[in-house]
Amino acid sequence: MSNKNTSEIKFIVELDENRVPEKLMWSAQDGGVDAEEAKAIMLSIWDSKAKESMRIDLWTKDMPVDEMKIFFHQTLVAMSETFKRATDDEKMADTMKDFCDYFAEKLDLVK
Repeated sequence: MSNKNTSEIKFIVELDENRVPEKLMWSAQDGGVDAEEAKAIMLSIWDSKAKESMRIDLWTKDMPVDEMKIFFHQTLVAMSETFKRATDDEKMADTMKDFCDYFAEKLDLVK
């Protein structure tokens, strides 16, 4: 019998009376993270049976819009890097990075 390892990532969402996130906390024991606060979470899950992605996008009501723009930009950049590693499609990854540069420019994120 093989010895299987498991790892758990946990999210806790505190909601207000209207079920709007007020506080987001996450833990990942293997990564040394224990009940760290976050202002936003984007999680994508691939359902291979249905051949579609499912998403959980949450942010607290006090998440500043300027930080949300930076969060989106950094997420898009990370997705382009992950796409390249996952598919080895350098041409499309470069195209995605070009869009990230355009996105940053239009939002005045470029310093």
